[in-house]
Formats: sequence, structure tokens, C-alpha cells
Amino acid sequence: MSYPYEEVERAIAGLRDAFVEAAKRNSWAWIADEFYHEDCLYICPYGGVFPVTANGREEIRKTHYGRDMDVGSGWEGWSFPIVDWGINGDRIISHWMSRGPGQRPDGSYYETHGVSFITYGGGGKFSYQYDLFDVAHFLVLFDELDAVGLLKPSLKSEWVEPMRKQVLAKLQQS
Repeated sequence: MSYPYEEVERAIAGLRDAFVEAAKRNSWAWIADEFYHEDCLYICPYGGVFPVTANGREEIRKTHYGRDMDVGSGWEGWSFPIVDWGINGDRIISHWMSRGPGQRPDGSYYETHGVSFITYGGGGKFSYQYDLFDVAHFLVLFDELDAVGLLKPSLKSEWVEPMRKQVLAKLQQS
């Protein structure tokens, strides 16, 4: 089924606005209920070394917007603004940033790019999402944040170092 362009655009604009609100609240899990169908499939391959597939809203809440983004996991001060999107029928490609805390001395953000391939499923909610970002750039960003004292120790120990080890192990297999 194809939905009107305006309806699809309202949904992605709503998600953009929700990301701004979630960053202010330091709470992300609520986005799963607001923007994803109960049976939505959400995939993030994390560079092919730590693939996460969430089957349904409950798993999305526990993984992508819970464990991976909510406060307590070291992501305090981070935001993930959606900066642009393109729509073709019910399909959306969104361009977003992973933006770390603070700013560089020149005023620019500590950030790296990502894209999502999203399918709109009606009722203001999405039925599918596939996220991609360059894990190597992300690891370099973490190193930069660590060097200036902006990387939370919990994020470094629970996410950065395990990801770095998995990437290096995968590269050594080649």
C-alpha cells in the first residue's frame, strides 16, 4: 500500500523532532512506542561485527533505543539529529549524525554521519528500518572524545573497547 507523501513526510519529521526531545530528556526508549509498528523489523549491522536485529517494538525498545542509547549506557550528552531525508513512495532515506558531547575549539561538533533506510507503514509509524554508519569513523570519533576527556568511562568499557576488539578480530581474519 502506498501512503500520501505528506503523511510519510509528517512521520519522518516527527521522528526528527522526537530525536531532539529525546536528547533533551536523555531518554530514548519511548521512541519505539511512538514511531514503530508492533511488528517492525529494525536492523543495524554495526560494521558487520556486531549485528543487532530487533524483531518488534519490544526488542527495538530494549536494543536500539534502550541499551544502545538510553542514559546509563554512557551516552549522556549525545544527540543523533536527523539532518535531511528523501522520500520515494513509502520509503525514506534519512541522513543523521552521531553527535558527541561538547564542541571542538573551532566550534564544530564532534560527530560522524549515518543513514537509515526506513519503510513507512501507516498510522504515523514505521514498519522497517536499516541503519548504516562507518564504524571506523565512529571509533576515531571516540578516540578524539577520549583525548579531550569527553568520553564516558562506561561507554568506553561497555561499547567502544568491545567494538574495537571485534573490528580488529574481523580484520585479522581477512
